[in-house]
Amino acid sequence: MNPPPPLPGERPAARRAAFLLLCLLVAAPLLALLWRVLASGGWTGWEVAIAVLYIGTLPWTAICVANAAIGFALLLAKRDAPAFLVPQVAAPPQEPTGGPPLRTAIAVPIRNEPMEDVLPSLARLLDGLEAVGEGERFTLWLLSDTRDPVLAAAEDAAVAGFAAARAGGIPVRHRRRAEGTGFKAGNVMEFLDHHAGDHDLALMLDADSEMSAPAVLRLVRAMRADPRLALVQQLIAGRPAARAFPRLFQFGMRAGMRAWAMGQGWWQLDDGPYWGHNAILRIAPFREHARLAPLPDGSAILSHDQVEAVRLRAAGWRLRCLPDDTGSLEGNPPALPEFLARDVRWGAGNMQYRHLILRPGLRAMGRWQLAQAMLLFLCAPLWLGILLAAVGNAALGGGAGTPMGALAALVGLTWLANAAPKLLGYLELLLRPERAAAYGGRAAVLRGMGAEIVFSLLIEPVSLMNKAFALLRLALGARDGWAPQNRAERGVAWADAARLLLPHTLLGLGCAAVLAGVSPGGLPVALLLALPFLAGPVLAIPLCVWTASPGLSAWLVRHRVAATPEELAALPAARPEAPAHLAETPVAEAAHAP
Repeated sequence: MNPPPPLPGERPAARRAAFLLLCLLVAAPLLALLWRVLASGGWTGWEVAIAVLYIGTLPWTAICVANAAIGFALLLAKRDAPAFLVPQVAAPPQEPTGGPPLRTAIAVPIRNEPMEDVLPSLARLLDGLEAVGEGERFTLWLLSDTRDPVLAAAEDAAVAGFAAARAGGIPVRHRRRAEGTGFKAGNVMEFLDHHAGDHDLALMLDADSEMSAPAVLRLVRAMRADPRLALVQQLIAGRPAARAFPRLFQFGMRAGMRAWAMGQGWWQLDDGPYWGHNAILRIAPFREHARLAPLPDGSAILSHDQVEAVRLRAAGWRLRCLPDDTGSLEGNPPALPEFLARDVRWGAGNMQYRHLILRPGLRAMGRWQLAQAMLLFLCAPLWLGILLAAVGNAALGGGAGTPMGALAALVGLTWLANAAPKLLGYLELLLRPERAAAYGGRAAVLRGMGAEIVFSLLIEPVSLMNKAFALLRLALGARDGWAPQNRAERGVAWADAARLLLPHTLLGLGCAAVLAGVSPGGLPVALLLALPFLAGPVLAIPLCVWTASPGLSAWLVRHRVAATPEELAALPAARPEAPAHLAETPVAEAAHAP
């Protein structure tokens, strides 16, 4: 099937050329500054290595700025920027000509999940759909891959009770596969093959997803309006969190993703992404074109979602990303160990794309999307290599003639470029008081921004090191698998943090010691410039413990630092100091302690 023509007013080739030009305009001055820093006094072998590695990171750096700048401009210029990018959501509701209303399966893959955490958010969604008279068009399907007999029995009992309590409303269905072939992608495809025959659409949710009825109905309306639209991926924000780590992480992620997704959607248009959940898809084309064969070695594709998107687009279907997180939430890792483990899983999955990127039948944009997904992780060893080469160069006297002012400018501008989506996301909130009001006002945005930037400056180098270590293990043949995730809030013991992060700490301390010794008796300029990269690894163990501790978490909750709109909206129904869902938790109790 040939791809549908662009929508009125959309010129994909022109937009992509403008995006590429913007990327080049970002990269060129950074390259010139790099040359000024490294070429002064001649080149050492270390400096050649630094130049090569830095050039390898430039595509991602330029993409960050270009996506953020375009997205920021659209957010300020358009009254309804998300509908500008996905006009189908603003179309009047209409059914397929001569056919019945579209029916939607709400599909929730689960595996070893505590159902007391999964079912309440689904109940709220079903209640909302029934309240507006749309219940007859939906069915809830819980797609189980749980194997543990004890957990399976608890799951069965919880779902049976949930279904009985909702008798007469939206039907609740529960099935467990006999075999867990293909992980989540196999679970979904088995459902589409054998259980989804009377449905047209599937709303894909993860076990920790939460979507509101208005958000879901808006996605359904988009699918009704455009029969060539195979998938709409909605932007996703983090659910309100008490623990410091997810609270601070998701505050910055939320700011950055809005600008990033807006800018990326402007030039990708019908080549949109798929993130596996909080998305709606058209069942027939997905079943026909998104079926994934094993890799050449017989293993299953782990990071399946983007591959499914690329295959749908190659088959001639539209995919769009709706860059609006209203009513679309997910849980985030509760502490640093879970965050690093998730990165390891995602990295292993994304690196599998090297087997797929040259397969026949894909569009050029699809190949680029697979390459970009790999680049996200490949930048980590490049940054670590730059750090080690810079330390080696300084230790052997190669940096003696380096112009420190230019070096400081390069370090600062590179950080600003990579943080551009988040920084422009914060700026949009500050420039639009009506948006900042949902966060508690502009002063509250500034407090959260300050805390989150300090947090990210410390955590991101640890994350980069961990990704680099994981890719090295992967290259040496390690296989980490795709284990069930811990989603529960918890503290982290000092011994556990030390076992996990001792290599990061030792590497940070070693680099700091070398740089401190470069200028004995004088100002350690090299160490000061490297401090943003080394402080996090040196402090990794206490950071891991502190950002999971009840004390710091309670202080953030009590002072509403990095509070989200959903958290603040729940306050009137709970104690004034704590969000409603935290009112009975130990963290909230600590927040009320004298």
